[in-house]
Amino acid sequence: MTRSYFGTDGIRGTANSWPITPDVAMKVGMAAGLAFKRGNHRHRVVIGKDTRLSGYMIEPALTAGFTAVGMDVVLCGPVPTPGIAMLTRSLRADLGVMISASHNPFADNGIKLFGPDGYKLSDEIEGEIERMIESDMSRSLASPSELGRAKRLDGVRDRYVEYAKRTLPRAISLEGLRVVVDCANGAAYRVAPDVLWELGAEVVPIGVNPDGLNINRECGSTSLDAVCAKVHEVRADIGIALDGDADRVILVDEKGRVVDGDQLMAVVAESFAEDGRLARPGIVATIMSNLGLERFLAGKGLSLHRTKVGDRYVVEAMRAEGYNVGGEQSGHIVLSDYSTTGDGLVAALQVLACVQKHGRPVSEVCHKFEPMPQILKNIRVKGGRPLETDAVSAAIAEATARLGATGRIVVRPSGTEPLIRVMGEGENASLVSAAVDDIITAIGKAAA
Repeated sequence: MTRSYFGTDGIRGTANSWPITPDVAMKVGMAAGLAFKRGNHRHRVVIGKDTRLSGYMIEPALTAGFTAVGMDVVLCGPVPTPGIAMLTRSLRADLGVMISASHNPFADNGIKLFGPDGYKLSDEIEGEIERMIESDMSRSLASPSELGRAKRLDGVRDRYVEYAKRTLPRAISLEGLRVVVDCANGAAYRVAPDVLWELGAEVVPIGVNPDGLNINRECGSTSLDAVCAKVHEVRADIGIALDGDADRVILVDEKGRVVDGDQLMAVVAESFAEDGRLARPGIVATIMSNLGLERFLAGKGLSLHRTKVGDRYVVEAMRAEGYNVGGEQSGHIVLSDYSTTGDGLVAALQVLACVQKHGRPVSEVCHKFEPMPQILKNIRVKGGRPLETDAVSAAIAEATARLGATGRIVVRPSGTEPLIRVMGEGENASLVSAAVDDIITAIGKAAA
């Protein structure tokens, strides 16, 4: 089935344009509610959001859809995406919803759905919901006496703060660490500084003044200049950069060097292996992770199981194969001992625990391998299918042949933006750059 609404991370687009419109959101609420009404109990859905202005439009539309099919709604307000996954399980809800476009600019928004187990939905269930959205659901509406109710849940932030703190052993304290935390003016703008302070750190928060329009604007995990500058200014031991919904994280060491998701996975995998905490001798990552990570893990006797891009696919592989550590280079780190989805703050806490355990600077603890030269470029496309043209296929084949056995090319449409992403990796940086540029040129001509 061709997917019309769902991408790699829920439904996403520009606010007040299809599919992120009030009428579609209401239909999503109706369809998802019907899909998860199983049994005779009173059904419940938990809804959270980030700090985008359009959240005020999407939240009541979803609420209308859910209540129309007889589902009670628990409104949580701004909370990190992993907090909604946690609350869905904790409150024994039938469904969880996060209104967020993650790292995208404020003008975008999205709808992420979680099942009663706190995991993102499978392609099959999303397909079922899409079919229902396109169908006539009027006959499935609740009777007047069976309509759902909506209420606000108090203490949501406190619940998440305590959950995050409990992922560390009681003996671990962050005293002595000066930590800059960039909350991207997003969902974690209150909880992240609170967690770090309550664990003993000296906290320097930035990106904690959301106004509905400034989420991810020149801040957060996709714009690291702000956190790097603040780390240098206050001579911090570490910088933590979250994205708009706090399900991903990028770190900055005391020298201002970036620590991406691949390095974070290396740190956690090595630490868990030393402590006997790895469920299997390896981790799960995507096709985008650097070959340097794979070689580092191999040197430790650990494997790297690769999936297609999307933390949902990482989690599916982890569950199927029994891994408890996985993630993406972009900073989605999934630690299934604690969470059912990526959690930027919890991942950062695990790394900080390693720093305290070894008593060494972040620059020494968090740089485990030298990455192989890797170049990622994006090209914006509107409509069309340039990847299916002969010219683009020939350019990809030629670039792959030029890089040889020690290199690779990955070309894929973004699941969250109208972009095609081209990644090249190999031992010769100039050769990789030329190969990527040739493919970008071919896609540009095909899309013109």
